[in-house]
Amino acid sequence: MDQARTTISKIFNGEPRSYTRFNLTQNMEGDNSQVEMKLSSDMEEDMEANGVGRNTNQQNGPYYPSKLSWRSSKSICISVIAILVLFIIGYLIGYLSNRSTDKPVINHTNCPDDENIIPDPVYSLDWSDLRALLKKKLTTSNIESNLKEFSSYSHQAGTAGDEALANKVMGKFKALGMSPWTDEHYVKVQDPGLSYNRVLFRDNVVGTTESYLAYSANGTVKGLALYAYYGRADDFRHLQDKNIDVNGKVILVRAGLLSFAEKVANAAVLNASAVLIYPDPLDYKIKDDTALFGHVHLGTGDPYTPGFPSFNHTQFPPAQSSGLPSILAQTITAKQAAEIMRQLGGQKSPRGWSDGMLRDVPYQLGDKENITVEVNNVLTQKKIHNVFGVIKGYVDADRYIVIGAQRDAWGPGFAKSTVGTSLLVELAKTISDMIKNDGFRPRRSIVFASWSAGEFGSIGATEWLEGYLASLNMKAFSFINLDGIVSGSETFKVSASPLLYELIESTMKQVSSPTATKTLHEQFAGSSWEKSVMEPIGLSDTAYPFQTFSGIPSFSFRFTLSSKAYPFGTIEDTYENLQQYTSYNTPKLVKAAGEVAGLVALRLVHDHLLKLSAVKYTSVIRDYVSQISSKLQKVHSSGRLLETLTIQWLLSALGSYDRAASALASTVRNSDLEDMEQCRIINNRIMRVEGSLLSPFVSPRESPFRHILLGSGSHTLAALVDHLDSINQGLESADFDQLRNMFALATWTIQGCANSLAGEIWELDNEI
Repeated sequence: MDQARTTISKIFNGEPRSYTRFNLTQNMEGDNSQVEMKLSSDMEEDMEANGVGRNTNQQNGPYYPSKLSWRSSKSICISVIAILVLFIIGYLIGYLSNRSTDKPVINHTNCPDDENIIPDPVYSLDWSDLRALLKKKLTTSNIESNLKEFSSYSHQAGTAGDEALANKVMGKFKALGMSPWTDEHYVKVQDPGLSYNRVLFRDNVVGTTESYLAYSANGTVKGLALYAYYGRADDFRHLQDKNIDVNGKVILVRAGLLSFAEKVANAAVLNASAVLIYPDPLDYKIKDDTALFGHVHLGTGDPYTPGFPSFNHTQFPPAQSSGLPSILAQTITAKQAAEIMRQLGGQKSPRGWSDGMLRDVPYQLGDKENITVEVNNVLTQKKIHNVFGVIKGYVDADRYIVIGAQRDAWGPGFAKSTVGTSLLVELAKTISDMIKNDGFRPRRSIVFASWSAGEFGSIGATEWLEGYLASLNMKAFSFINLDGIVSGSETFKVSASPLLYELIESTMKQVSSPTATKTLHEQFAGSSWEKSVMEPIGLSDTAYPFQTFSGIPSFSFRFTLSSKAYPFGTIEDTYENLQQYTSYNTPKLVKAAGEVAGLVALRLVHDHLLKLSAVKYTSVIRDYVSQISSKLQKVHSSGRLLETLTIQWLLSALGSYDRAASALASTVRNSDLEDMEQCRIINNRIMRVEGSLLSPFVSPRESPFRHILLGSGSHTLAALVDHLDSINQGLESADFDQLRNMFALATWTIQGCANSLAGEIWELDNEI
C-alpha cells in the first residue's frame, strides 16, 4: 500500500524527469484541435540512445519507443491500474456534468424519426368540467340583454341599419380580443319598384302589397288562374293526370313544405306564365292581410356572379345563374287569395287539397277565369359586410369550426336574425371567458361569422365560400348555423351531415329541455331519434352551400312549432309574437339552443380526434344503391335496356367505402391519443370524406351543389333514381346514354371517396 501511495503521489506531484506534457493548440484552419506531445528530457535521451534524435524527421519513419528499463514490472502494473481508475472516474464526472447542462438541439427538418418527437402537451379541462362550465356561464340574463341590444326594426342587407349592427358585432369581437376582421362584397339584389306590384282578377284589382319576391322576372302577364296546392312536383302531376294543361297559366299555390324558389321552378318547367304564393291560415297563424317576403332564385349567393365571389371591381364577363326564373312570381295575402279562390270554378280539387281557408265552399282548380300579374322590381347593387372573429386553438390552430348567423332581415326579423346574432355574440363571450379564467385550451380554432344578405339566398355566406374555397377545403372541418333556431317550443328539428349524427345524438342526451324535466333526447327523440328529429338540409338553409358546395360537414337545428309555420319574412316576426309562439320561454329556449351549439363546437375543438363518424354514410349510400338496383331490375325485365348495364360496379364502390369507413373507425378506437402526429393524420382522413363526395365531374359554376348524396343536379344519386323512373314510365326525357354516364360518374365518385378515406395510395387494395 505504501508503494501504491508513493506511485500515485508521483503521478499527481510528478517527477521532473518522467512526465509527458500535452500541449493543445487551436488549429486555425478548422474546428479541430491539434495535439502536440512534448516528451521529458529523460525520455528524449533514451530516444537519442536508440538512434532517434530530437531533430530527426519523425514523420518519414516509424517511431520505436525505448524500453523503460528503470521501472519494475510491479510498479508499471500499479501505475496502469491507477491511471485506468482515474480515467473512469473522470469520464463519469464529465458525462454526468455534460448530461445535466447540455441539451441536444434537434433539427426537425433533417431528423429521420420526426414523427417520434412529441411537443410539449397542451393541458385542458376534462370534458365533464367543460360541459358544466358552458352551462353555468351561458345565462338567460345575458341572453335577454343581447336580444334587446341587437333588436332592430329595420336592418335590410346593405342598409344603414345592417351596417350599424355589423359595427356592433365588430365591437363585441374586438372587446373580447378575437382579432376581428371583415370582408365586403358588392352584390345585386332586387328591391320593390317605385310602383307597387299588382294582381288583377277578372280585370279588377285584387290588391297591392309592399311585399315582393326578389329575383322574379319583371313585366305583366295575363292567363287563366289555376290552383296547384303547394306547387310540388307531385301536385303538378296530379293536374296532368286530370288532363289539365299548365302552359301559360297563372298558378296559385300555398306557402310551405318547400322553398318559394322550388315552387316557381316547378311551375316554370311546365311553362306556366306566373306564380302567386299566399299563406293559408291552416299553415300560418297570421293576420289575413299580412303578406310574405322571400326570393325565387333556385340557388344561393349572388345570382349575377355564379361560382365566383362578388368582390369590388372584378372584371368578369356578364353572367347570371341558371337558377334565376324566367317567369313572374309574387306573394299575396290570405285575404286576397280567398277572394280569388272563391270564384275560380273548374274541376273539383283532388282529395286533401281542400283543407285550407275556405271552410264553407269546396276548393276548385280554376282554369276558367283570367288573372293578371304585374311585377316592377328593381335590380340594385349593394355593398354588404361579413364580420368575423376567431378564438385560436393551441395545437392545430390552422383547423377550425365556423359558427355563423344571419344579421339582416326583411322587416323586424327577430326570430330570423336577432336571436341568432345575439347567441353568436354570447357564445363568443362565454368561450372566451372559459379560456381566460378557467384554463380551457381548445386544440383547434373557432371562427364566429356574422353574415349579411341572408334573406336573398345566403348571399354573404356563399360569397365568402366562393372567395376562399381553396383555403377552406382542408381547414374548416364543420359549420354550425344559428339562423332561425327558436320559433316555437313544440318540437326540435335537426338538419345535418351524416358525419355529425352520432355527436348530435349524444349532445341531445346532455342538454336539458327548457320546458320539461327531461333531456332533449328523452323529450323529442321517441323510439327512433333520426325519424323523429332529423330532416334534409333545405335550399334556404345557410348550411346548404357549406355542405353541398364546399363539402364542409354542416349542422342546423331549431326549436319550432309542429302545427303552424312561424311567420318568417313578414312584419309579424317580432319579439312579442315570438314570445307568444314559445309560451314566453324565449330566453330559456335560446339558452338551450346555445348549449346544443356550444357543446357540439366544444367537442369538436376539445378532443384529440374529431368526433365525425364516416360509418353513417355507408347506410345512406346503401339505401340509394338498393333503390337503384330495384329500379334497374324493372328496366331489364321490361326489355327497355340491355342487361350489359349492371349494378356490379356501384356495389363494388359501396363495398370499398364500407371497408374504408370500418377500417378508419377501428383505427380511431385503437389510436394512441398522445401521438399528436398520428391524431393529425387520422383527422386529415376524416376531413376528406365530405369533400370527396363532391362530384369532380361537373362544373361548380353550372352545378354548384355538387354533393352526390345531399346536393342537387344530374350528378346526384337521387337524379339517377329519377332517371330510371323516367325510363320505366317511357317518358321522352329518358336517355340511355345519359343513364350509363350517370352510373359511371356516380360509381367513381364513391370509389374516389373510399380511396381518400382509406389513407395513402400505397395502403389501397381495391379490386375494382
